[in-house]
Amino acid sequence: MNHLKNILQKFPGHTKGSVFWNYEINTAGDDNSKRWDYSYPIWGYDFSVVGTDKNTYPPEPEDGIALGEEFSYEVKVKDGIMHLTFSSEGHETKTFTKNLIASEYTKDSDIPKQVQNLFVPIGQDGVERVKAYAGEGLFFKLGCYNQTNGKDPKVNKVWCSGAETYGGDITKQYADGNYAEVWFKSASIEISDDAISNEGYFKANDGLSKKIVYPNEVIPFMDKFKILMGDGTNEDNLINFQDENFFYTVIDGTRRWVVYKTPNSGVTSKNSSNTRTELHEKREWTPEEGGKLTGTCKVMQVSVSGDARVAASYATVVGQIHSGEGHENEPLKIFYKKFPGHTKGSVFWNYEINTAGDDNSGRWDYSTAVWGNDMSVIGKTKDDYPAEPKDGIELGEEFSYEVNVYKGIMYLTFKSEGHETKTFTKNLIKSEYVNKSDIPTQVQKLFVPIGQDGTERATAYSGELGYFKQGAYNQTNGKSPEKNMVWCAGAETYGGDIAKQYENGCYTEVWFREATVGLGTPPATHK
Repeated sequence: MNHLKNILQKFPGHTKGSVFWNYEINTAGDDNSKRWDYSYPIWGYDFSVVGTDKNTYPPEPEDGIALGEEFSYEVKVKDGIMHLTFSSEGHETKTFTKNLIASEYTKDSDIPKQVQNLFVPIGQDGVERVKAYAGEGLFFKLGCYNQTNGKDPKVNKVWCSGAETYGGDITKQYADGNYAEVWFKSASIEISDDAISNEGYFKANDGLSKKIVYPNEVIPFMDKFKILMGDGTNEDNLINFQDENFFYTVIDGTRRWVVYKTPNSGVTSKNSSNTRTELHEKREWTPEEGGKLTGTCKVMQVSVSGDARVAASYATVVGQIHSGEGHENEPLKIFYKKFPGHTKGSVFWNYEINTAGDDNSGRWDYSTAVWGNDMSVIGKTKDDYPAEPKDGIELGEEFSYEVNVYKGIMYLTFKSEGHETKTFTKNLIKSEYVNKSDIPTQVQKLFVPIGQDGTERATAYSGELGYFKQGAYNQTNGKSPEKNMVWCAGAETYGGDIAKQYENGCYTEVWFREATVGLGTPPATHK
């Protein structure tokens, strides 16, 4: 998709033509068929000035540019704002600015009159996502992009030119003037060192239809993990490995992502009711030894079925610390949860107590909101959803997390463009929940009614080996809520038929574009 096109247009018989630039909206939602351009005149007319019939041309522009007449342009994008400068000897220098990260076309009422006249009659009447092109990888193009094609205007009165093509014979088109030709005498490009290189994009997409790009080519740390997928399949060697149903790569704009996808019901691990396509770190470490996991991701799908009264419904876990000893509980789970019909969902993280004694049935989670709500915000009935969070994260909206465990303390950092950065700390070797009176109000509301009212050992997870997990750990299962009103989601599973679950939105899908794993490091505030 082009957010900027610089165009020169000259009608036959005219000496002067028009130079204009177009902005194409970054259409909201998955359907891009309703996209449109808004055109700004520089010298001469904008894009919308057309003839009354096939061979009737509008008047020649008085301030236009003649064929062979030199002009220059500068496109500068800084802090999300595009600055344009156009100059030509004997013509007024023109400047423009355009915000590329905050849209002015988010509602039907925002559609400009020019677009209503030109695009709406052909069914292109979409609106733009609120953040426009924010966060998308872009690249410049320069040269000659001929807009005059041979397609029938009956198909599209904006883009189908009905020009002579001589059946695709290039020599005949050149001989009879049915071509475009542009000369450049100078050009330059400057890109910030912080920008993401497009070299990998072109390399990755060379012969894309015939080439597999494996997850380890996108996120190199795969040699440090094994994986369990939604059909119960395990794989220990992730180098040059993919599974087209659960674990593979996709390209979005100029960037590759690793996809983790898993249904509501499949085959899962011995200690869980939930399916997962999730990495399992091979190294194990104690909180005192520490470790660090980072991830930049976007959740593309959570189950559309479930029970609003159940805290785990409509949720997926995108990162964990899991204990490998004792009760094998989870000192960290990072969740994304979105109710049906809502645009925005919540990101929160849970700490599960390391239950005192041998009986682990009384274990519970304490949930902390990052953006939106914590886990305890639920509906009153199966189909009654709480209010949509104002500061939530949308499906497809990118966010990142850092989990840094150093000398027994867990330091969490969450970031997302347009949202406040959030930081948290949690002591993993000294408990704050050793007495019944320490049980938080949130837990008394959510877990105590189902008999999960345990206390934690004083040393929490001290000395226990654990490991990181990352991917898509689907929390929306098909078990009856009558068994457990926190974890049994009552979702549709189609009898475990994975293809039907995928077809009907009963699955979760998470994309990661960056991730790292390694040793814990001293936090910036650590003395």
